[in-house]
Amino acid sequence: MTVAGVVVAAAWVHVRDRRVLTVRATGSDAFYLPGGKPEPGETDAEAAAREVAEEVGLVVDPAGLSPYVTIDAPAHNRPPGTRVRLVCFRGGGATGEPAPAAEIAELGWFTSADRDRCAPAIQLLLDELVRGGLID
Repeated sequence: MTVAGVVVAAAWVHVRDRRVLTVRATGSDAFYLPGGKPEPGETDAEAAAREVAEEVGLVVDPAGLSPYVTIDAPAHNRPPGTRVRLVCFRGGGATGEPAPAAEIAELGWFTSADRDRCAPAIQLLLDELVRGGLID
């Protein structure tokens, strides 16, 4: 959803072995979290769970997602002045190994050392994960 120059999106923060799962869409030069814009009538948690299934093939229970952080940052690959409000969740009980699907060209397991490969909102998320002691 886009409201007055703000793109609202929901994303899933999946940390394993002190690294966070990231995705890069075909044609994009930056990594993001699995996630996307809510559809009409869909909660942010439902949107995050749907997008995770579409993008990396994992089933996440929206009822098991916990709000982690909301990031406000310049939107990558959008007109100047456009911002993104990224509502991030953790949890959801997913099992299995993620694999690229739909528009996703590549997966990554990132630490703060990969910050320059990420969209601005994800750079801020990496900083938050480091502050929280979740990634290196």
